[in-house]
Amino acid sequence: MDLYARIVRAKLFIDEHYSSPIDLETLSSEACFSKYHFLRLFKRTYNKTPYQYLSEIRIEKAKQKLKAEIASISEVCEEVGFESNTSFTAKFKEYTGETPAVFRLRAMQTQHLVKTQPTRFIPNCFSSQFSPEE
Repeated sequence: MDLYARIVRAKLFIDEHYSSPIDLETLSSEACFSKYHFLRLFKRTYNKTPYQYLSEIRIEKAKQKLKAEIASISEVCEEVGFESNTSFTAKFKEYTGETPAVFRLRAMQTQHLVKTQPTRFIPNCFSSQFSPEE
């Protein structure tokens, strides 16, 4: 198996197990590399460390769950693999610029506007191109 395929296998492992505790030891064994060799190769391949990639995946999944409004912020934190609300909130704010609560509120407001005023979300160039001629 070539080097790239082994790195991809570790990335896919992160994609599938993002909500579980994942450490460098686990990922490097998944790719059959030493920890430090794996870390260098992963960073060279994806321009980020495995931890940065894992954090991005967790934050993206959290954003989806927060928009869906089916779970509390604490539940979302746990579901995506963060160990505490504090670390979740800090990492979420680092990646999005806002706390999970503010993100959820803004998403709810946007969803409400889409339902009540859908034409506000049609790009002007599109609406002028396809609107009936007067």
